[in-house]
Amino acid sequence: MRRIPLAAAVTLGLTAPAFAQDKNTADAPTSLDRIEVTGSRIRSVDVETSQPVMVLTRQDIEKQGLTSVADVLKRISVNGATMNTTINNGGDGSATVNLRNLGSDRTLVLVNGRRWVSGLTGSVDLNTIPTAVIERVEILKDGASSIYGSDAIAGVVNIITRSNFDGAEVNAYVGQYGQGDGQRTSFDATLGMNGDRGNLVIGVSSVTEDAVMAGDRTLSSEPYYGYGSSAYSSYSASGKLRVNGTWMVLPDGATGSGSASNPYYALDQYVPYTTSEYGYNYAKDNYLVTPQKRDSLYVQGSYDLTDSIRFKMDALYNQRQSSQRLAGYPLSSAGTGILMSGESYYNPFNTAYGGDGSDAQWSHRLTEYPRLYKQDVKTQHFYGGLEGDFEFSGRQFSWDAGFSTNKTDQTETQYGDVNLLNLQNALGASAVVDGVLSCLDSGGAVISGCVPFNPLSPAGAVTQEQLNYILFTAHNTYQYKNNSFTGNISGELLELPAGWMSVAAGFEHREESGYSSPDALIASGYTSGNSFTPTSGGYNLNDYYAELAIPLLKDLPGAKALDLSLAGRYSDYNTFGSTTNYKIGLTWRPIDDLLVRGNYATGFRAPSIEDLYLGASDSYDSYSDPCSTNSSTYTSAVAAACSAAGVPDGYVAQYNSSTGSNSGQTIYPFTYTSNPDLKPETSKNTTFGFVYSPSWAPGLDVSLDWWKIRIEDAISEFSASYILDQCYDKGVSAYCDLVTRDAEGTITNLVIKPLNVGQRRMEGYDFSAHYRLPETAYGQFTVTLDSTYVTRNESKVDDDSDWESTNGIYWQTDPNWRLRGTVGLDWSYGNFSANWSLRYYSGMQDYEWGQNDDGSYNHIAATAFHDLQLSYQLPWNATVRLGASNLFDKDPPVVMGAFANSFDPAYSIPGRYTYLQYTQRF
Repeated sequence: MRRIPLAAAVTLGLTAPAFAQDKNTADAPTSLDRIEVTGSRIRSVDVETSQPVMVLTRQDIEKQGLTSVADVLKRISVNGATMNTTINNGGDGSATVNLRNLGSDRTLVLVNGRRWVSGLTGSVDLNTIPTAVIERVEILKDGASSIYGSDAIAGVVNIITRSNFDGAEVNAYVGQYGQGDGQRTSFDATLGMNGDRGNLVIGVSSVTEDAVMAGDRTLSSEPYYGYGSSAYSSYSASGKLRVNGTWMVLPDGATGSGSASNPYYALDQYVPYTTSEYGYNYAKDNYLVTPQKRDSLYVQGSYDLTDSIRFKMDALYNQRQSSQRLAGYPLSSAGTGILMSGESYYNPFNTAYGGDGSDAQWSHRLTEYPRLYKQDVKTQHFYGGLEGDFEFSGRQFSWDAGFSTNKTDQTETQYGDVNLLNLQNALGASAVVDGVLSCLDSGGAVISGCVPFNPLSPAGAVTQEQLNYILFTAHNTYQYKNNSFTGNISGELLELPAGWMSVAAGFEHREESGYSSPDALIASGYTSGNSFTPTSGGYNLNDYYAELAIPLLKDLPGAKALDLSLAGRYSDYNTFGSTTNYKIGLTWRPIDDLLVRGNYATGFRAPSIEDLYLGASDSYDSYSDPCSTNSSTYTSAVAAACSAAGVPDGYVAQYNSSTGSNSGQTIYPFTYTSNPDLKPETSKNTTFGFVYSPSWAPGLDVSLDWWKIRIEDAISEFSASYILDQCYDKGVSAYCDLVTRDAEGTITNLVIKPLNVGQRRMEGYDFSAHYRLPETAYGQFTVTLDSTYVTRNESKVDDDSDWESTNGIYWQTDPNWRLRGTVGLDWSYGNFSANWSLRYYSGMQDYEWGQNDDGSYNHIAATAFHDLQLSYQLPWNATVRLGASNLFDKDPPVVMGAFANSFDPAYSIPGRYTYLQYTQRF
């Protein structure tokens, strides 16, 4: 049987068999090692299975010139939109993988074939796995719940760490953008020792990634690219005051009264507010790329206790320190519910200044102090176990049993949010007492420690003393841990005419738990920022599985090989009960050059701890209010429903930030919570394809796989707009119960929780090609192509809804490309080598932004980024690499519907990134 070389397997999605040859006898019989491939627990010499598996070797990772495995996986065509360091508002420094764009919680991440620690949401932070320890990454592009259990709906990413490494290696790396920012430095060292009975590998690494400011790129320097000041925030840097129904603002150069250290401003100093002149450009104050530092220590070893029993262990400690930055808090009486007292020293309506003593409506953006969110995340992992081989009744078996424990502890520190209790005091009555401006209680006594706050200050004039009193530093803590006991056995069961029937079976007992503990002030709700209450919970499960590999035919005309694979897994959870999933696979090799494969599998995703036990949390969502008279869906029926709900006639919705249409971010936070009655999601996966390696074109390998995924009982959260539409347009009272409005009609709260209601179906093709050309006088050339084309991408929010296509459509943080692909060209000549690659993203229609006046949607242009790396092997066993990502300094496509920066974080940011890497081996 013809074998595909490992280099071809990288692009084709195949793992190649390993050949072990006797070093002393060149013509000795070849011994084929049995190895385990992602997607099966059966060890085999023929690793071309019924399921497509893509492999990224360590060399492939090094060619990328990236410092994070998440960034490497972000570039493969089967991946979708992921959490990454370009997500600032809503990010937390983590990075995920999202196969088929079905959600990172539907992609299972393994390390050395074992489940890695996830977070409360069920997603795995890939920044907990240092790139320096990775030997290869295997990506199974198919469901695998029958083998691995929950979460393996879209596929599996199995990260294999370095083992059997002998010697030492040191890597140093530095890179930055052409604008002189975003510098990244990396240093790692690996030491490996092989002995007669064992092996030990120790690795240390440190990665530092600096920030890029949104204001330092034209595309992201304003809230909506091309809109200028018309899209600036109405929360001005200068104090705003509502006078006779009109918002007034202090202009530059306003003249204060009173003392120079504590000026107040009379009404005649205010001018009418306009967004074009006094709106605030908050975008420039935000991070475009968030900074972080990662340090890790990794140990992996094995020791032969006997000739047939080995002890194996691996351990990791990783620390990530990351941060996000937002513009100073947009503080207002509307958002806090706190008016400025008519007796405040700073209130121009104060009777002491000839006013009527009325309380004042106000707003002020705290540009004097940005909001910062910093994470300190510590991940610990340990696995210890035994594995061995034995012969029974003339049959060979392999087994392993072990214990794994993983834990992530996170401390988050928040700066720049406001203590509403202190704000209440600081905006209350105040006066000069004994020469000191002081806060007064209802009885006129001085409130000790209180500093009166002037939200009507000109831009930048809020004093440090005022900030120190009203701001607070929050400390939130999080933890997630899992412990598992596993046992597996595989071997030969029965000899058939076409070969040995093989079997694998095993069990897993796993316990998962986690919590989030907010700062006491945040939990109480007395903060201007998003409040949330504690989350705490856990679950345990027992899994049992079995797998069969049955050779049906061999070495017959039209059937060089025909093999059937079967697998089933029973999972018993203490939360929702049990579920059974299975897989049927078939491989057929009609001729030596062609492999045909197909697979059908069922799968599931268990509800995460956050799904089941999340405490109430706040979120400032974007939505559209159908009760607003300027809504495109405002009909007479909707008007009647809104009126019945107490919405005043002529109501026009106000938003925290909008472009003038009836949509934008809510002024008051909405409430997200959990649902302990959730069931697991279920899925059905089908794949069919072929691998062709023609003997008439040595070095050429082509693969094409059709795939189809159907998800039911999807754990979904309805959007705010959907809930409002169901209430006021469809008249479903259960949704109306989730909405709270004030007397003016403004939505002050909306409750959102997960339900088993959604459905999703996707279908498409994966095409890959690899051609290693015959060597020439000018060197060795290799061309690769890896692509994914989606023919169907549809979802429905519940059983009664129609299917809605999202194929080729952009929704916020959810780009649904029809086609993604990478093309690569490798060249090597002596000690020189070069690698060029192109990353392609097809165009989309921006549905998030909405329709234009002519009924059309903005078109998001198709985009390609070019990368280049040059390397040279130095005589002293070293390698130097020089490279550039986004070689031609191409801007990402403008996406007006993006949450921030006017482009989606799945694309490369504007700017050419260049780097230099040095590797020394000993």
